[in-house]
Amino acid sequence: MLRILREVRFYMVVVVASVVFAVGLRVFVITSIISIPSGSMEPAVLAGDRIIVTKLIPGARVFEDIRQIRVDGKVRTKRFKGIRGVRRNDVMVFNFPFSAGSSRIDMDLEVFYLKRCVALPGDTFSIENGIYRVNNCRESLGCVFRQQELTQMSREDFSEVIWRCFSFDTAHYCWNIKDFGPITVPAAGSTLTIDTLNFMRYKKLIEYETDRTLSVRDGLVYLDDERMDSHTFAMNYYFMAGDYIFDSKDSRYWGLLPEDCIVGKAVLVWRSTDKYSKKIRWNRFLKKIR
Repeated sequence: MLRILREVRFYMVVVVASVVFAVGLRVFVITSIISIPSGSMEPAVLAGDRIIVTKLIPGARVFEDIRQIRVDGKVRTKRFKGIRGVRRNDVMVFNFPFSAGSSRIDMDLEVFYLKRCVALPGDTFSIENGIYRVNNCRESLGCVFRQQELTQMSREDFSEVIWRCFSFDTAHYCWNIKDFGPITVPAAGSTLTIDTLNFMRYKKLIEYETDRTLSVRDGLVYLDDERMDSHTFAMNYYFMAGDYIFDSKDSRYWGLLPEDCIVGKAVLVWRSTDKYSKKIRWNRFLKKIR
């Protein structure tokens, strides 16, 4: 009888340890995305790909209060130190920063996006005749051959909804998919002047960090009723872009991505199914995502 109890205890320990290991692996190391629904990252990632995501880049994200996801109506997270930070051209998975029906940043925990990081905190990003640029950066950014295709196209080739870009402030800027920016991507601890010219670029970020309302009255910028002329950012932000630039809902349209939305870096395709024929694409098995 004693031997049976010991064996039962042993197997219980094994089961519990296995569950703890599996949960820890999923929370802190890797996860998988069931299926990519669109072709916005083609050719790097195809619709129907199922991918592996490492949370070690930039580090595992957990909820600040383990008892509830939202605190005072806002998703609050903290991040463990990873093996490295996000780099330019990394393909990242993140929660879409806007929930349904919200015009303010409000992380949607049920919606995941896959895009390429083309500008880091502290970068100044622009699009010049369709080509992505970052000040003092010589490396190619994003999907270069798609950008080269874009340089040969004109305004007449696009519908209004695709042509016009963030921040849609036509009174001061007419940014579009061929000519965009420059825009400074805030880094944690950096201070930017906030005026009526760049007000719309940073409005949602500042409101997200402060839980207050940014507005312009009589030619001056106010945070609630307090006069504002600068803001020191509390977190890092990123500019994310789809490789298939002609059909990608990315930072060109909804703005900069807060770091706390990031889940991890896409590293491998572990399974791929053609969305039309439903056949498995064996040539994509364990294909690295670059």
